[in-house]
This record gives sequence, structure tokens and C-alpha cells, in this order.
Amino acid sequence: MSSLMGAAAGSRHPVPDARPRSVTPGRQRWDVGLVLGRPRAAEVLAAALRRIPGITEVRANPVTGGVLVRHDARVCATDIGRIVHRAVTLIAGATAGAARSAPARSTSVRSTAVRPAPAGPAEAPDRPAEAPAPRADPGPAVRPVLAVGGGVAAGIALVKGSTLSKQLVALGGVAAATVAVLHKAWRRTADTAQDAAGPDTERHPLLEIAGPHRRRLARAAALSVACQVSEMALGTFLGWTGLVLIKGQAAPLVNLGLTTAATQLLGLAGLVAAACAAVAGLSYASNLQWRRLGQDIEHDWRSRTYRHVQHLELGQLEGERTTRVASALTDDAGQLGAFFAGPANDVLQLATSLALLVPAFLLLAPQIAWIAFLPIPVVAWLSLRHQDRVAADYAVTVERRAGLGSQVINSLGAGATVKSFCTEDHEAERVDELSEAAQESARRTDRSTTRHAETVRACTTASMAGTLLIGGRAVLDGTLRFEVFSPLIGLPQMLLMRMSRLGGIVDQYQRTLASYDRVQGLRALPVETDGAGSAADAGEVRGEIVLDHVSFAYPDRPSALEDLSMTIPAGQVTALVGATGSGKTTIARLLMRFQDADSGRVLLDGRDVRELSRHELRHAIGFVSQDPFLFDGTIADNIRYGSFDAADEAVVEAAMMAEAHPFVAGLPDGYETVIGERGAALSGGQRQRIALARAILKDAPVVILDEATSAVDNETEAAIQRTLRRFGADRTMLIIAHRLSTVRHADRIHVMDKGGVVAEQGTHDELLARHGLYASLWQLQAGEPAA
Repeated sequence: MSSLMGAAAGSRHPVPDARPRSVTPGRQRWDVGLVLGRPRAAEVLAAALRRIPGITEVRANPVTGGVLVRHDARVCATDIGRIVHRAVTLIAGATAGAARSAPARSTSVRSTAVRPAPAGPAEAPDRPAEAPAPRADPGPAVRPVLAVGGGVAAGIALVKGSTLSKQLVALGGVAAATVAVLHKAWRRTADTAQDAAGPDTERHPLLEIAGPHRRRLARAAALSVACQVSEMALGTFLGWTGLVLIKGQAAPLVNLGLTTAATQLLGLAGLVAAACAAVAGLSYASNLQWRRLGQDIEHDWRSRTYRHVQHLELGQLEGERTTRVASALTDDAGQLGAFFAGPANDVLQLATSLALLVPAFLLLAPQIAWIAFLPIPVVAWLSLRHQDRVAADYAVTVERRAGLGSQVINSLGAGATVKSFCTEDHEAERVDELSEAAQESARRTDRSTTRHAETVRACTTASMAGTLLIGGRAVLDGTLRFEVFSPLIGLPQMLLMRMSRLGGIVDQYQRTLASYDRVQGLRALPVETDGAGSAADAGEVRGEIVLDHVSFAYPDRPSALEDLSMTIPAGQVTALVGATGSGKTTIARLLMRFQDADSGRVLLDGRDVRELSRHELRHAIGFVSQDPFLFDGTIADNIRYGSFDAADEAVVEAAMMAEAHPFVAGLPDGYETVIGERGAALSGGQRQRIALARAILKDAPVVILDEATSAVDNETEAAIQRTLRRFGADRTMLIIAHRLSTVRHADRIHVMDKGGVVAEQGTHDELLARHGLYASLWQLQAGEPAA
């Protein structure tokens, strides 16, 4: 592995086969075309990367081509990127060399100490990956099945006589081919499903998706089986009806005491009516159960995943694109339910038809069984091949659509910027290009899916024609009774018509696995821990804050704080001022435990905040950021957010203290005014005052104001300062500001400089008297020289 790391460190140019999708501290997502449709290549790449020191987990999914790499947050993200590039390059090169020299021989990559995938050269990420060439030897697990199939066919031929030997041998060959194809399909599907489920999950993803809804799944399955049995019984009764009309009687009904054609037709009418009623009732009940199951699964996965997202570490949540998270919670969660609402039912009905028809043909009409079931291995092979090819197409299509959606949302959100720079046409062209790329990818997928469906339809139609021809000749030769052939001839048509849906079932299955992988990737992100810390009762917090030799750096950036020590006394107003990037907001984030210090301690009333419950800690701190977020709702709802039980009088009082009441009272609907997404109906200063009123209503013993007055006018700022002096009495208040007029009355002012160090501290007058950094800033902003 050292050679791989060394090579990675020297790699400067990314290979086109691997592209980063998202990079956050301790976690990276990659799109790697090499693993698309290649479970073995995915396994090799994951194994190689897991051996790298500092990498803690790797998941490579051949369905989507996605590779998730978790690593120590202290390891530089660019180093991890170079390692991934180099690993892909080595494996692709070794694989291509093995394919040229000896495709059947597995070649080892000495630099990675793992075996490469026996696949072709790496394709571009936007093209479907070819499936590995099947080996001539079906493998030890399939050879006994083939032998048993051939032996059974030969045995039946000997028992039945030589007239059936050819047909029965052909049937044995069809059965053996079906088993071989389905076994290969199952093995590949199991590998793909295991990759989607993750290395620590033993259950199939479909079982994991169904989860706590297994009882409803069992009820829906039982109803589907009963419905299919009723449908096949109806087909048999219709066949008997035709037999009565042609020959005057149906032998099975004679055994029931119905001897005349009239009584048989009357009895068949009753049976057909009962079967129709059973099919209609059972079909309604089963479809309803499947749809409810799909809705329950969709609701359950969306709710649980969204709850998980709400508890993610803030850094993880900020590192994910909002559109991707929203897509996983809506489209992908919906796809999980959609599979059980439709395709799962089709699979069960198809399996029931096979379970009933195969024994019936073997017992009653073995002469035509081989031609009736000949499409099964062909359709299974076509579906397997289609599954391999379409998986990569779907992954590319989904990614391109996600990129298109992200661009549309960003362009619409930046409407003012776009118009101010006169770039409307440029943005329209960008969306056109992304839309065309997504459209072309979707067209390629649609062509493949349609071609597969029509090929399956042609096979089933040919089989129906062959069954009529060969079965008709057997009836004319006297080797097959017409009484047996007539009711059976219609049943394979039902099965083969269901077979034509197999392409759509595989299509939905692939979509479901891809959606499951994306949802699981979201749920695999680490959440904030809250159970180990001790309680910090807001009523008992005095508010003394101490930073004890604190150092902190954001990933791949210089240190934001370097060995910083600072004391913020309880019950006083303390201000942090200084240049942008000097670490002022970082101090607030460390206190709120949005991040934890790399070294040193942040103390609240003498207790390390890392030893406190995050939930209780944040209850004790009111926080107003520079860009406060307002929800789509009324003004009263936004002020009351987090203090949901507050009375209307308390809401109005908080608004008055924040100088928000005058403009709210002037609105037609007052506090019931709906302000739209992110408070779009309000100005920046009005949004800031609503957020300030929210913090005042919370009434926390510690309040952090991060540029909370930056968007208000001077008159409003003066009014808010008066309010804060009243509100801040006997309360610890930390004010972060660029405008020094905001903090001139603070009890203590800390002047931060580049590198997260305290350059000066003191009161406003003391700092002016020093003629230092603070005095220079004051002169620049106020235009007044220091006294």
C-alpha cells in the first residue's frame, strides 16, 4: 500500500474515469466509471482503498458507479483524492493488460496487493459499462443442476418411451438452461444487492426496505397468489367451454355428474361467473394491499431518513447539496414504495404461474412443454443482459437530472445577480446544455428498455405460435388428446404475457436499488451524539465562558484559531471585532458545538462543553446569525419558533424589544402575515429583527449575536442597542460585529486579528486611548480620530 500512496502523492492530473461528487471533512463521494456494472471491480477498488492508513471505510456500488470514502478528518482531502485517482488508474491499467494478454487469467496488482476485476478497459462515466464476459464453465454450483436436469429428462424419456424422448430431452435442456441463466442472474443480483446494502448488511435490500411491514407484505403476497390461481382456473374453465362447444362434452365434467352439453355449459357458466368474481375481488384486494404497502414503505423511509438528516452533524449537512438531499427524501423514497406497489406484485404472480403451469404441462402434455417454456431462459438471459447495461445508464441519467435540478434552483435563487450582470441568456444556455445531456441519457435508456421489451414480446409470440403448431400436430397424430390440449393452450399465453413485463420489472428493480443506495448513503452520514453528556439546565447556567488554549482549523484551510485563551464573564456584554477571517464566528460555532475544538477546551461555567448534552447546551444559548433563516409561515410562527407554547402577549413583547412591532403592526394582517420562503416578503432589516425577537422570546441565559444588526439602519440600530442593554441585564451576551458603533457600549471588547489571536482587549475608551488596531478601525468607520 505504501507504493500506492507514494504514487498517489505524485499524481497531479485526475483520470477521466473518476470524478469527485462531493467532498466534506472526513468523507468523499466519487463517480467512478470503472465500477459501473462490474461488481468485481467495485470489490477490488474498495479492498485496495481500505488498506490505506487513514481511510476508515469504503463502499463501491456497481449499480450507480458511486464510491464512498470515509477517512480521518485530519487527513488532507486532496491527498485522499490523489489516492483514489491513483487506485483507479492502477486497477484499470492492470485490468486492460490482463484483458489483452489472457482474459481468463486473474492478474494481481502488486502495488495494491489485490486482484483486479476481469473486465474490459474502463469506459467513460457517461456510457454504460459492459458486463464481464461469461465464463464457459458455469461453475461448481451450476454443474450439478445441469447434470440433474439432463438425468431427469433422460429418465422420463426412458419411462415414457421413445416417441417422447426427443421432446423430453429438449425440455430437460430448456430446464437446465433456465436454471443456469437464473443462477447466474441470482448470483450477480445478490452481489449487486450486497454492494447496495453495504458490507455490514446480510439481508437483501428488498427485505431491508420492507422492514417492519412484513405482515402486510405476507397478506399482499397471499392475496396475489390466490388471485393468480383464480385467474388460471378461469382460463381452464374457458378452455372447457370451448371443448364442450366443439366436441359436445368435457371429460372432467362428466366425472362430476354433468353428462349432457346443456348441463355442462350451465355448470361452466356458474364456474366462470364464480371465477370472475373471485378474480375481480382478489385482484382489488391484492392491488389495494400492495399500494398501501408501497405508501407505508415510502412514508416510513422518508420519515426515518428525514429525522436522521435533522440530527446530522452540521458540517456533514452543509457538505451535501440541498437538491441531492431533497431528491433522496422525495424521489428516491417514493421509488422504494413504488417497487412494492407494482413490480413486486408482478414478480409474485409470474412465480405463481410458473409453479402451477410447469407441473401441469409435465403431467398432462410433456410433448409440448419444451416449446411452451422455451422463451423462459431466453427472456431471462435478455433481462440479465439488459440489467447489466441499463444500470449504468440509470446512474448517469439520475446524476444528470440532479445536476440540472441544482442548476435551475441556483439560477432562480440568484435572480437579482443574473439580471444585474445581464446573464439571462447565459443561464438559459447552461440549462439548455444540461437539459440536452439529461435528455440524451434518458433517450439512450429508453431505447435500451424499449428494445428489450419488444425482443421479449417477439420471443413470447413465437412461442405461442410454436405451441399451437406443435401441439396441433400432436393432436392430429393422436399422441396428445384434444381434451387435454384445449384447456392447456390458453394458459401459457397468460404466463408469456406476464413474461413480457419482465423488462419493466428489471427496470424498476434497478431504479429501486439505485434509490436504496442513495437513501442509505444519506442515512450513513454521522449524526450528532447527545446521550453521553451531562445536563446543562438553562435555569442554572450563569454564563461564564472560557476558551482555554483553543486551536481549530477547518479542513484544508489554515488555522482559524491558534492557541487562543479568552474569558467572557457571566452577566456582561462582551464584543468580538476584527477583520474577516479572524475567527470571530468560529468561536460562536465552537460554543454552540457546531464544531469541536482540535485542541484545548471551551468551558461554560467551568464545564467543558464537550461533556455537556448538545440539546441542553443549545437550549441555554440564544443565537442570531448574520443571515437568519425565516420559515414559510406567519410572523408570529417565526417569532414563536422553538418556543411553541409562548403566549401571544409574549410574542408581541419580544417583537417590541427587537423594534419589530412598529412595522409588523403596520401590515394588513399584522402578526398573521405570511412572509413566504426565507421571509422573502420582508426586507433584510425586518428579517433580522424578527430573528432577534425569536432569540429574545427564547430567554436564554447566554445570547450570541453574530452581526445581528448589520442589515438595519442607524436609527433602528440605536433602538436595538437600547433594547439589548435592557435585555442583556444579568445575562451573558456575546456580540460579534464589524460595525464598531454596535459594540461601543460593551463591557469588554476583544479585537481579533488574522490567525485567530487577540490583538487587543478593553473597553471602547481604553482601546481608543491605545491608538492601536481598534483605534485605526474606529477612525476608518466613524471618521473620527481617537481622542
